[in-house]
Amino acid sequence: MIGTRSPPPAIMMTNVPSIPLGLSFDNSYGRLPERFYARQNPVPVAEPRLIRLNRGLAGAIGLDPAVSDDQLAGVFAGNRLPEGADPLAQAYAGHQFGGFSPQLGDGRALLLGEVIARDGRRLDLQLKGAGQTPFSRRGDGRAALGPVLREYLVSEAMAALGIPTTRALAAVTTGLPVLRETVLPGAILTRIAASHIRVGTFQYFAARGDRDALELLVAHVVARHYPEAGAAENPALALLAAVMARQAALVARWLQVGFIHGVMNTDNCSIAGETIDYGPCAFMDAYDPATVYSSIDQQGRYAYANQPVMAHWNLARFAETLLDLIDADQTRAIDKASEVLAGFAPLFRRHWLDGMAHKIGLAETAEADAPLIQDLLETMKTGEADYTNGFRALGRAAAAPAGREDVRGLFVGMAGIDAWLDRWLARLAVQGRDPAATAAAMDAVNPAYIPRNHRVQQAIDAAMAGDFGPFEALHLILARPFEDRPEAAAYAAPPEADERVLRTFCGT
Repeated sequence: MIGTRSPPPAIMMTNVPSIPLGLSFDNSYGRLPERFYARQNPVPVAEPRLIRLNRGLAGAIGLDPAVSDDQLAGVFAGNRLPEGADPLAQAYAGHQFGGFSPQLGDGRALLLGEVIARDGRRLDLQLKGAGQTPFSRRGDGRAALGPVLREYLVSEAMAALGIPTTRALAAVTTGLPVLRETVLPGAILTRIAASHIRVGTFQYFAARGDRDALELLVAHVVARHYPEAGAAENPALALLAAVMARQAALVARWLQVGFIHGVMNTDNCSIAGETIDYGPCAFMDAYDPATVYSSIDQQGRYAYANQPVMAHWNLARFAETLLDLIDADQTRAIDKASEVLAGFAPLFRRHWLDGMAHKIGLAETAEADAPLIQDLLETMKTGEADYTNGFRALGRAAAAPAGREDVRGLFVGMAGIDAWLDRWLARLAVQGRDPAATAAAMDAVNPAYIPRNHRVQQAIDAAMAGDFGPFEALHLILARPFEDRPEAAAYAAPPEADERVLRTFCGT
């Protein structure tokens, strides 16, 4: 335990003028006590330029379409504030690769406030890369162009895939250099989220023994995300169960599309159940459950197949922060929390099995189908088959016998795929669904296009040279991931040997 204390003192506040954008703010997090955050304005930049505005998302949150691109560039770079904004850097802690840091916090991000969207949803509006905050430690508080473009592309691709995620509202260049291993162009991402509250937010106050803050935080999260938990006999225990349910569903969806988060620290685990803080994320090409791309994950802690295990580990850390609120008796509190956490594995298994069964065209899921799914994955691993293209090709094989050759062509040395296809087609015949209907159902869950690492890197490299055309082209492809388009065939292709990107980076 460390002593209860507020966030570090604010750095010098910069005077930032405001501008009306038509947004409706109601900043509930800013009404919590000041030890939850540090008030901080963004630090203005030299030459803001708008790279991209997500106009559909902008309309959904009520952004005035009459505001000019130049004005928007100034807002999304932090040179001006939307009227009603109340900028702050949130306090949180976190386990990073298993080691606990009692004070992390928003070192390069600022929550501008909470916007009430046209449909009534409450959404956080955050600038990522907006300058130093009291939590920056020795960092510059800035973001480089590459990581901003990566998060924009991947988070919007995840949204198009139907996976809960933070969203990218805008990206701007700043005209300021950012020094990492070399000098890079600076940029800022404007991010939308259900909230930015993390497991690490709870850990921050638990580490300080601040029970009052934990009670306030539970009440805030319950009111904002899980109102049903507020009516439960034990709201803290009900909150744990609700957060666990969303995490189980989320991580199952990650595995179903071959996504690897890369840095599943507790400070990157959203209480709202969204994918957040993309960092060194990547999508798998050839199937291998041990796949790791993150340059900082030296031991494979967050490898593809480890993600459900690590989600459960993070939830256990969340449960630890709630024990005093679950029951005054620690033994009873641990027993109650452990009983809830024991439900993670079967819940995850159900979500994973249902999703994978739909990927191979099964209308109804049974545990007896699990060996068929697992054997396909083993065959894909042995045959070095591309994960995304393998499942997409199965849809063609379900539709017509000729499609079988499309599947076979993805495997090195066939590696048992013929025997598996025979078993699978026999299983499809038992369910008696029209082949065209089965193929259509499979195409609705098996994407043709994902943000392949080499394509994302090519878009970043071109943008670094001043050409944003590849970024725009890739974004348009990823916005409709389930539609086959002959003109986009190259975007479905896995990388050639000399195009492979085997390491991805945080960019912090």
